[in-house]
Amino acid sequence: MGHKIAIIGGGNLGTAIAEGLIESGFIEPGNIMITKRNTSTLTKLVERGVITSSDNNDAVKFADYIILAIKPFQIKDVLNDVKANLDSRKHVLISVATGVWIKDILEILEGPFAIFRAMPNTAIAIQESMTCICSYQATNDQTKYISDLFSQLGRVTFIEEKLMDAATVLAASGTAFALRFIRADIQAGIEIGFSAATAALIAAQTAKGAADLLLKRNTHPEQEIDKVTTPKGCTIAGLNEMEHQGFSSSLIKGITVSYKKILSGM
Repeated sequence: MGHKIAIIGGGNLGTAIAEGLIESGFIEPGNIMITKRNTSTLTKLVERGVITSSDNNDAVKFADYIILAIKPFQIKDVLNDVKANLDSRKHVLISVATGVWIKDILEILEGPFAIFRAMPNTAIAIQESMTCICSYQATNDQTKYISDLFSQLGRVTFIEEKLMDAATVLAASGTAFALRFIRADIQAGIEIGFSAATAALIAAQTAKGAADLLLKRNTHPEQEIDKVTTPKGCTIAGLNEMEHQGFSSSLIKGITVSYKKILSGM
């Protein structure tokens, strides 16, 4: 694609982004630089042709797109360290730091940079993330490039920044909520006769298949539910019992409580 990408932060998220971009063929490994204080842990990426450094300024000088894959509390120190080498005419910044607003970055940089804020989830490790993105002063070409980049790592949607906290709950925390459902499904499967391993396989693949039905057919859940709920059948009996026990209401309540927790500043 011609661009060079720097990933500041070689932790789990930073390395997952690098690996996903290489696996997809989106960018040549030699056009990626990733930084980490201890670069010895990045040997697998080095073997694939990725450039590494322990100096964030090396990354800034190398790239035009800079992904900040660091902890929120590190943002200020890292940006203050590299801002002398940042050029608003060349560099585009992408922050994946939870809870750091674009205005926070602008206050540190004191300049009119094109900035993206992205919220991926842990499925980025297998290129199946749901990534929510917002932007500031980005051109159409820059927006398309970032959309294409994160599309290599899963699905992408652009939202208003005011919805980023909600995206954290629905897409990031939502992974845990979905996995808790699958865990309960496995436990029920064991109770009705399956081994733990078989129940886990059936539950996980069934959940994956259900999600794919919605994504590939662009249908509403109730449309797909109607296809398996026959009159007086076992499916509707089970669904009704779950609703009597508060299945949907407890899930909705859990999501809204998580959201209020974020709004309260944790």
